[in-house]
Amino acid sequence: MAHVVVLGAGLGGAIMAYEMKAQLRPEDTLTVVTKDPKYHFVPSNPWVAVGWRTRDAVEVDLAPVFARKGINFKPVAAKKLLADSNTIELEDGSSLTYDFLIIATGPELAFDEIEGLGPNGFTQSICHVDHAEKAGEAFEAFCKNPGPIVVGAVQGASCFGPAYEFTFILETELRRRKIRDRVPMTFVTSEPYIGHLGLDGVGDTKGLLESEMREHHIKWMTSTRVKSVAAGKMTVEEIADDGAVKATKELPFSYSMMLPAFRGIAAVRGIEGLANPRGFILIDKHQRNPKFSNIFAVGVCVAIPPMGPTPVPCGVPKTGFMIESMVTATALNIGLVLRGEEPKHQGTWNAVCLADFGDSGVAFVAQPQIPPRNVNWSSSGKWVHTAKVAFEKYFLRKMRHGTSETLYEKAMMEMLGIDKLKAST
Repeated sequence: MAHVVVLGAGLGGAIMAYEMKAQLRPEDTLTVVTKDPKYHFVPSNPWVAVGWRTRDAVEVDLAPVFARKGINFKPVAAKKLLADSNTIELEDGSSLTYDFLIIATGPELAFDEIEGLGPNGFTQSICHVDHAEKAGEAFEAFCKNPGPIVVGAVQGASCFGPAYEFTFILETELRRRKIRDRVPMTFVTSEPYIGHLGLDGVGDTKGLLESEMREHHIKWMTSTRVKSVAAGKMTVEEIADDGAVKATKELPFSYSMMLPAFRGIAAVRGIEGLANPRGFILIDKHQRNPKFSNIFAVGVCVAIPPMGPTPVPCGVPKTGFMIESMVTATALNIGLVLRGEEPKHQGTWNAVCLADFGDSGVAFVAQPQIPPRNVNWSSSGKWVHTAKVAFEKYFLRKMRHGTSETLYEKAMMEMLGIDKLKAST
């Protein structure tokens, strides 16, 4: 009999629970530990921040879903992982032991690394539904007295797609409210060029996104580091290819949303052999930690080296499709270990992304996500917005049902008419 614990219940953790349950033996038990009792669909957060969605519309109450599936659920935040003793200390003073642990915590948001950044400072965030709601309140106040907008992603960020999405969704909403002509917009990013996305581009994302920026009268700054943020003012540094500061500028703003850098959560940081210096979990090709053989990891919390040197640090994104391939491989591998066999499955790490721009959008397929690729494709059009809306509805319906099938793959392939993107593990 084995006790398997999934730490975290975001996209990776929730799907992990469903797929892991299907691989357990009758005598095994499964517990999910997470700080949030409800799952929220992060790709919908930009819509929440402009009032196109409510919080309730994008959330799933996990307790009844897990109960129906026979999955134990403990909605308490982890305080400290004691990997040597197979124990997780929880914030309520209790602890939990495990035979196998799957870390799926997602990231900690490193707002504190830049003075004045984040919801407790002077910029907004769409990384969590709580932040998106606050960003929405700030946006409503902004619309009563419009001014400059600065949107983007700071140094060390590894999730650039939502920054582009929110920029164009804001632009669409401003046009709908007939105040776009009163709002200068600037996109500030650590990427070396528009459309890099932490992936050195996919297809013609550089050309597509630059064209969209020009068409919508949005200025941009690349290879830019945010030095500090104050009320209504962002100080940024443009960085040359050799790493030198070539210009320091002050950008005025009446509204700003900047994606932060990520790091691993405090409960796992500093454990030698488990995490890298940023707290991301080290894994082998089977999603297994090299030092602690009973610990696996999936999702944004996984350590992936950057694509290569850039003037300003850029991380590598972990998209939903890629995360699901990690999940499937992990569930199958633990199933093998439980039955006395060695892990053999590997995630394909393909990326399929729909970036909604409010009334149009950009889609891309990278197979695999890390180049060189077998498929390197991007496209744009109004169909992307329609597909993203349909995908959201499909995915949330499946999550509320508690299906154990590969949610992201099935939903995305249905929306795009694509088959066999996720190669057999």
